[in-house]
Amino acid sequence: MPEVNGPQRLGGWTRLVTARPRLALLAALVITMLAVFAGSGVADRMGSGGWEAPDAESTYTTKALEREFPASQPNLLLLVDSGGASVDDPAVAAEAARLTERLAGEKGITGVGSYWQSKSSALRAEDGREALIAARIEGDDKEMGEVLDRMAPAYRGVHGPVEVSVGGPVAVRHEMQTIIQEDLLRAEMIALPVTLVLLVMVFGSAIAALLPLGVGIVAILGTNAVLRGITEFTDVSVFAQNLTTALGLGLAIDYALFIVRRFREELSAGADTREAVGATLRTAGRTVLFSALTVAVSLAAMLVFPQYFLRSFAYAGIAVVLLAAAAALVLLPAALVLLGPRVNSLDLRRLLRRGDGRSAERSGGVVRGRPGGHDEPSESAAPAEAGAGRGWGRFAALVMRRAPVFAAATAVGLVLLGLPFLGVKFGTADDRQLPASAESHVVQQHIRDGFPGSPGGGLEVLAEGAATPAQYAEYRDRIAGLPGVLRVDGPVTAGRFAYFSVLPDGESVGEGTQRLVQDLRAEPAPFDTSVTGTAAVLVDSKHAIADRLPWAVGIIVVVTLFLVFLLTGSVLIPLQAVVLNALSLTAMFGAVVWVFQDGHLSGPLSFTSTGDIETTLPVLMFCVAFGLSMDYGVFLLSRIKEEYDRTGDHERSVTFGLRHTGGLITAAAVILAVVMVAIGTSRVTNTKMLGLGIALAVLMDAMVVRSLLVPSVMKLMGRVTWWAPAPLRAFHRRFGLSEGESVPVPAEETSKDAPERERVTSGA
Repeated sequence: MPEVNGPQRLGGWTRLVTARPRLALLAALVITMLAVFAGSGVADRMGSGGWEAPDAESTYTTKALEREFPASQPNLLLLVDSGGASVDDPAVAAEAARLTERLAGEKGITGVGSYWQSKSSALRAEDGREALIAARIEGDDKEMGEVLDRMAPAYRGVHGPVEVSVGGPVAVRHEMQTIIQEDLLRAEMIALPVTLVLLVMVFGSAIAALLPLGVGIVAILGTNAVLRGITEFTDVSVFAQNLTTALGLGLAIDYALFIVRRFREELSAGADTREAVGATLRTAGRTVLFSALTVAVSLAAMLVFPQYFLRSFAYAGIAVVLLAAAAALVLLPAALVLLGPRVNSLDLRRLLRRGDGRSAERSGGVVRGRPGGHDEPSESAAPAEAGAGRGWGRFAALVMRRAPVFAAATAVGLVLLGLPFLGVKFGTADDRQLPASAESHVVQQHIRDGFPGSPGGGLEVLAEGAATPAQYAEYRDRIAGLPGVLRVDGPVTAGRFAYFSVLPDGESVGEGTQRLVQDLRAEPAPFDTSVTGTAAVLVDSKHAIADRLPWAVGIIVVVTLFLVFLLTGSVLIPLQAVVLNALSLTAMFGAVVWVFQDGHLSGPLSFTSTGDIETTLPVLMFCVAFGLSMDYGVFLLSRIKEEYDRTGDHERSVTFGLRHTGGLITAAAVILAVVMVAIGTSRVTNTKMLGLGIALAVLMDAMVVRSLLVPSVMKLMGRVTWWAPAPLRAFHRRFGLSEGESVPVPAEETSKDAPERERVTSGA
């Protein structure tokens, strides 16, 4: 068997992190307090957009129109409701004119216009009872939010014969940002106590249960400080804070669970405190490091996309994963050195114990007799864990006895659950992300339902270059004749620039409107043209994602294959891991379409279905869920590999791995799912979709893929699972790492298994 050269290096690491544990924890406390200060106010510096590609034609056109024609891009709308009277009533018109004039005098607001000035039918409801005042607030998200907070209260409400409501893109983004912050606080208040209760149920000991929460809090606070620093250089989406909380708690708990559980096993095996910490870092610590790398790579893949919405999740995800791993590998060992056996203090399961030692063979809560020092925890040490371990062992044996049935049934079931995703329709996020009672949502819904055309779904064509009125007129007539065009207004000119407003005959982001975008861009003109609008942004976003998606998937797959090879030394296990991970995500994607696109369960879950899925969400969910699936995959494979290195018995190794990690992975998945469901209680639909979708993916991976598909597939593959060509085996012997130390295989096992194992791994 290959020699592992990691223990010597990690032995030095053990001495480093445990030499002065009090000093290490004090330094961590100081750094955490500084992180609290550095990360304060980070949400106020974040944006609520970022779905558009910054280098896209639609982005360029929008910025040019904002610069040259501010009135063409209003982001603030005042909905004026005249009650039972007509909007053309003299009293109503006089009050509306007063409001329009007052709004035009507000600092930071430009391009003010209204129905009563232009008499445009697009600004008047079809029933004649409502009309619009439009304006533009200048500045970035923070500046626009400040202007809105200052002026909105003075306009909202009853003014003589009219009642005014505030809406428009600025109001939608500002209200979304506020709701996300409120929902995040509520999610944390839900997740923390429930997580603590579950940890106590897993560990029994209240002391052991508090350690993972401490690691998670350090990771979250540290990531907020990192994000605060990043906002100094680039845009960061406020949605990233949800991922910070979810992964900060979820992964910190995963890593701490794995380390604390292994530490308790080593103590039960008779090791003293420092020996137990050293053995834990050489085994579980190494697995945590590999897991963190695989998750970080999955999240880092989002950096290849141009949208800052996706890049923000990469910033937050990489930071929180690395900080969670660092806290688990530095602070947690220091705490364990100080606690020692007291990590089992305040054991709330003591009443369930059936007594202290049962025979003379048991010493220190351990049943002696396994070769190589791999003693089993006794029932007196942890009856629930021992019983659960035996149950998982029997379950693994059952699955492998019926491996073809379990493998086929599970794979087919997962594929069927993913079929709804074949009907996915992509769209853009709008006000319907907000609760139905949100003011800006109410305003936009009134506009959708009561105003002519497709409000908010119009297209703008920017013309650049010298042109005559006749050329403008000829171009307008040609684009008015394109399929799907209801009306063309314009041109509005300013020097070398002009723009046309095109009203589509159909849904604002429907397939017909998207084709119209392509037709407008292809239409020849005697001047340079470019197109923007909701459908144009969607077309460009879909193109940007399709262009970069192969790179993102390639990065994830290649690096995952490499890391899993370093862990296992096999070329087949990494391929198996990637395929099974992908299968574990099918239920999530199918549910996203069935629930959020098609609107099933929209009532119980309190959201408004738009009939499509925001374009960037599937990419985000894939990267996050794939990384978390690899997290659990590494935990399981590391224990299987450890036992295979020790015995060379393939089936026994699979049973051993599931027996020793099945309960742990399930507990970690349930806790992470609780955190994600807490995130999923958000009133913002995209956040709800992210939280509930990831929770489903995590549970499917832990309870179906790791429990049924992995053992059955490994049984079907047999010893060939561990095959690698000779050059790669040599590479792994030199550079590979795996959980466990180089424990010599007993002589009787060596004579029986080693030749066969060598034959399989060499491919002879």
